[in-house]
Amino acid sequence: MAYDVVVIGTGPGGYVCAIKAAQLGLRTAVVEKLPTHGGTCVNVGCIPSKALLYATEMFSEAQHSFASLGVEVAPKLNLRQMLAHKKQTVDQNTKGLDFLMKKNKIDVLRGVGRILAPGKVSVAGADGNTQEVETKNIVIATGSEVAGIPGVKVEFDEKVILTSTGALDLEKVPGTLIVVGGGVIGLELGSVWARLGAKVTVVEYLDAILGGMDGEVASQFQRLLGKQGFTFRLGARVTAVAKSGAGASVTFEPVKGGPAETLQADAVLVATGRKPYTEDLGLKEAGIALDERGRVKTDHHLRTNIPGIYAIGDVIAGPMLAHKAEDEGVAVAEIIAGQAGHVNYDVIPGVVYTSPEVASVGRTEEQLKAAGIAYAVGKFPFSANGRARAMLHTDGFVKVLADKKTDRVLGVHIMGFGAGEMIHEAAVLMEFGGSAEDLARTCHAHPTMSEAVKEAALAAFAKPIHI
Repeated sequence: MAYDVVVIGTGPGGYVCAIKAAQLGLRTAVVEKLPTHGGTCVNVGCIPSKALLYATEMFSEAQHSFASLGVEVAPKLNLRQMLAHKKQTVDQNTKGLDFLMKKNKIDVLRGVGRILAPGKVSVAGADGNTQEVETKNIVIATGSEVAGIPGVKVEFDEKVILTSTGALDLEKVPGTLIVVGGGVIGLELGSVWARLGAKVTVVEYLDAILGGMDGEVASQFQRLLGKQGFTFRLGARVTAVAKSGAGASVTFEPVKGGPAETLQADAVLVATGRKPYTEDLGLKEAGIALDERGRVKTDHHLRTNIPGIYAIGDVIAGPMLAHKAEDEGVAVAEIIAGQAGHVNYDVIPGVVYTSPEVASVGRTEEQLKAAGIAYAVGKFPFSANGRARAMLHTDGFVKVLADKKTDRVLGVHIMGFGAGEMIHEAAVLMEFGGSAEDLARTCHAHPTMSEAVKEAALAAFAKPIHI
């Protein structure tokens, strides 16, 4: 049977691409080696981590905030039930994807996909049988895997020395946890176990956490995490991670020079990023070009150098974000169907789902300075927001960066409760080339946290009202 499109991988990019292709009338099949759809995101990434982040945030609220609201409780941790909630959440999502495949009449080919040539894909099933399918177009959506620490051999057992997958399934709360890597994954999972009582130390190569995010936001966020019990060792190059007694040890040395140091902990989470999954796909044999980081090279239309073969998501350049992959999946399906699919890479929000959340879209101050762009800054603290005070969530602020001459908004950065939801009004504004004044003159309901976004926009071209 010949297809119009065969998508290899059913993570957020792959399954969205397949659904959109089917909606556009293309005969579509997906190849998936795992028992469930959703890839890393749904099974062992975005979804389960958010289930635990929310559950532990509620536990922390019950411990520290409820009494101030007149709610007297004595919270007790039931880790088994918390993990059951996580599993149920994942199951609901994977079953939902099964339904969507059937609803859109997408053929599911179970097994490991391999590109034999343009228009030909083999699928090696778990039963040892291999089938070949013909298709007009192939979409590579195989995602990414744990990168580890460059130059350091780490033996993961997912009990003591952990990847992000193992950190979602610890059977008990570690007394001490070392997180190697101060990026999004490390800080989110570190937050989960810190709220449940673990003493968390973050060891980071750079001089700041959340590398790439706005410097002012990262600095203030680090201070807040410090108040929550986090300890940070920045500018530290990790040279060894090993089991040590019942726990593990991490050895590191200052990047700028100095003696090495070794820390002991009950568990170590290595969260130093991810790398594209391109092994055993037949890319070299098919002549598909990769870049210097092992990512599939694509043009502005997500086409590889081989006609009829496309690539999306973590396997290509750009931020490794599920929603970026989804947008690319839609764009590729539209391009294959003869439409004008497009992704605006300048307006892709990023969120850190800690407490408080950190959300960002567009450029940072550092990027604007490096580009020589004159800009105006508008800021507003949540401590001056009525709704934030009522909910005891006054940490953080909103920062709006606008072009000095045109007032066009170039970047928005939010640290605060619900930042991941509030960032989208900035994304919509920027998608349509809006100005700080456009945002500031848009009526916002009172009282809401979003009023802080309006006030920050007002501060970018005039003066805020409530400070």
